[in-house]
Amino acid sequence: MIENEIKMVAVDIDGTFVRSDYTYDIPRFQRILRRMKDAGCHFVVASGNQYYQLRDLFPGYYHQLSFVAENGAFVKDHEELVFAADMPKETVDFVIDLCREYPEISNVLCGVNSAYCQRKTVSQDFFDLTRNYYHRLKWTEDFKKVNDQILKFAPTVPEEKTDFYYNMFCERLKGKLEPAASGHGSIDLIMPGCHKALGLKRLAERWGISPDQCAAFGDGGNDIEMLNYCAHSYAMENAPQNVKNAAKHLCPSNEEDGVLVVLEKLFG
Repeated sequence: MIENEIKMVAVDIDGTFVRSDYTYDIPRFQRILRRMKDAGCHFVVASGNQYYQLRDLFPGYYHQLSFVAENGAFVKDHEELVFAADMPKETVDFVIDLCREYPEISNVLCGVNSAYCQRKTVSQDFFDLTRNYYHRLKWTEDFKKVNDQILKFAPTVPEEKTDFYYNMFCERLKGKLEPAASGHGSIDLIMPGCHKALGLKRLAERWGISPDQCAAFGDGGNDIEMLNYCAHSYAMENAPQNVKNAAKHLCPSNEEDGVLVVLEKLFG
């Protein structure tokens, strides 16, 4: 493969681009990024995480990157906002009421301005852990009183019950929202069709790029659509089998800097 075939590279973050301690080889990546830029290739961060958290992973040079955040609900072309989902109020209220039926769900409401946890329904420990993924996070007394444009919900369920809750959300939210599981009991509830692949498509169309010119790296169920969308798709060695089945190639695990290993070969 030659580098000029690829004009967009999209990477998931957790379990894909960063190691388990949330580090990556910054100098190595910056060298690759310069070579990608010289080749006319865009680098896109595609994650279920909040834009502000993702941006902070690339301090001082995030403006050189584009972002498909919140599983496609928030898309930026460098620093220009391309798309932000706007969940209808009746849908927001319906999900709040639904989740109240299952007290073991720890819920996060994700808006354009901030994410929110509701007091008395989750612990301070959960709030502190969530802040690792949502750098703008606030307490609220009542989800229904939050004044923000809502992008998605991000419920966390007991990991061993992930399949039960995924299926429950599919059934109860049909036609309203779609669940996207990203592992470890995390299930995003997103607007129909509002997944990472659609975010990539929005950027590709702006840039005049076809799927044949796109590469993607991922390790979770919420990466499958973008792995299917991009002609050059890579599943991490640490990914489950269904994700590996969706990709055309395997690459070393996130702990082995697999994304950087492959990008050095593509843009060496």
